[in-house]
Amino acid sequence: MKTNLILAINPGSTSTKIAVFENDKEVFLKNIKHSSEALQPFEKITDQYEFRKKIIFEELSSAGIDLNDFGAIVGRGGLVKPIKSGVYNVNEKMLDDLKVGVLGQHASNLGGLIAHNIASNLPNARAFIADPVVVDEMDDVARVAGHPNFERISIFHALNQKAIARTHSKQQGSEYENSNLIVAHMGGGISVGAHRQGRVVDVNNALDGDGPFSPERSGSLPSGQLVKLCFSGKYSLEEVKQMLKGQGGLIAYLDTNDAYEVEKRAESGEEKAMLIQDALAYQVAKEIGSMSTVLEGNVDAILLTGGIAYGKPVVDAIKKRIKHLAPVFVYPGEDEMKALAMNGLRVLKGETEALKYE
Repeated sequence: MKTNLILAINPGSTSTKIAVFENDKEVFLKNIKHSSEALQPFEKITDQYEFRKKIIFEELSSAGIDLNDFGAIVGRGGLVKPIKSGVYNVNEKMLDDLKVGVLGQHASNLGGLIAHNIASNLPNARAFIADPVVVDEMDDVARVAGHPNFERISIFHALNQKAIARTHSKQQGSEYENSNLIVAHMGGGISVGAHRQGRVVDVNNALDGDGPFSPERSGSLPSGQLVKLCFSGKYSLEEVKQMLKGQGGLIAYLDTNDAYEVEKRAESGEEKAMLIQDALAYQVAKEIGSMSTVLEGNVDAILLTGGIAYGKPVVDAIKKRIKHLAPVFVYPGEDEMKALAMNGLRVLKGETEALKYE
């Protein structure tokens, strides 16, 4: 019985990624693409539950993987209520919140639902989620936005930020819980977190309007200009929301959300691409500088991660502006499947306890 066999499930808007790990070794990985035609019949995200679960079973069966060997099924967390970082048992309260979409409907909500169903029919498996995007460990002072009608909230790449922070700490022979780190995740969205002694005490809302612009998001915009635009009568609410998330950032300036394409265009001498690429690096560096003040200048390391961290020009431009703050380490890409599985493994090995969602 391989009780340290772990299944990680990561549902996205048009795909479902599944991976199997035996301890820390990946033994199976599959990215299942879903066409718009296949998803069209489903009115709500939760309506896709049986469709996606069936495909997962088919893929595992085709690979000859015995479900009875699993000790943990770890699903992507989804939009549950704000919670502190950690691994959570999937319980009835969580299932209810995932079904109704307590903070919104997103494909990742299906992760916990499917994980629970699979585990409940197996002899030794437990169902977990780990570090969803709504992880909230912010200090109260960081929540104050400037007017009582508004509040800064914590929505960021918690899974990858936490995984990279732990990986770095282990490599340096230190404990994450005893370290002060700044982690910049640079992907479709960009989040920069101040990690103080194992807690992300401040971070920009990477989803819809805070911090640096990214390939698809506008980040912080001049508020006065934004208000005038909203009341100009030229744009609907949906169109403005698209400017903030989906059609902002690189795609708005350069008609592409591909940072590598922008890098190539900049290298070829395209002046606009050069300016916008430099501006992205400038804004990330400025946010890192902001987070260094949160940590009162006591920063052990700055970690750059996410897909954009593969781009040398952007990384070099960021380093140039922040290297005086702390040593800079680059961990390009993100391995969400391994991060999910390793969180499950930590519970199975007794390195951490699964928390209760309430």
